[in-house]
Amino acid sequence: MRWIWIDKFTEFTPRTSATAVKNVSSAEEHLHDLYPAFPIMPHSLIVEGMAQTAGILVGEARDFKEKVILAKVSKATFHRLVRPGDTLSYAAKIDQLSEVGASISGTVTVTTSTDPAPQPVADIELMFSHIDQNMAGLKFPEHNFVFTEQFTDLLKNFRTGSTVSL
Repeated sequence: MRWIWIDKFTEFTPRTSATAVKNVSSAEEHLHDLYPAFPIMPHSLIVEGMAQTAGILVGEARDFKEKVILAKVSKATFHRLVRPGDTLSYAAKIDQLSEVGASISGTVTVTTSTDPAPQPVADIELMFSHIDQNMAGLKFPEHNFVFTEQFTDLLKNFRTGSTVSL
């Protein structure tokens, strides 16, 4: 089973930037694990949502021919908690792209039912590796186990216009 931490793309500029959203629901069991009486979205899953948004952006830049993996969380600064009913927006920008990998910077904002103005949640910087280009000469499976149909469908839906911009 794979966990997808974004619901849809609302903007996608190849090789440059992408924005995706995630609606946080009280039906998600992981929200109740840390503080059962005060459900929150764990920061680690917010980072993963940014990694998925940015990873698809980096993968698309090379036509999904590379297996892109998260190599490093360079920075993750959080400004507030995210609760059920909130909508997260992940905005990722490619800072550097090469044969061996990429670095991105991103911001996460939230809107709530009581305040529709975006509020800052986190500033995140990530590094990705194209693992087939690794310097150690390690061999990985031929099939692209990173960009499954589930991931690429998120982007296909945006490109075909079936996703409505917020």
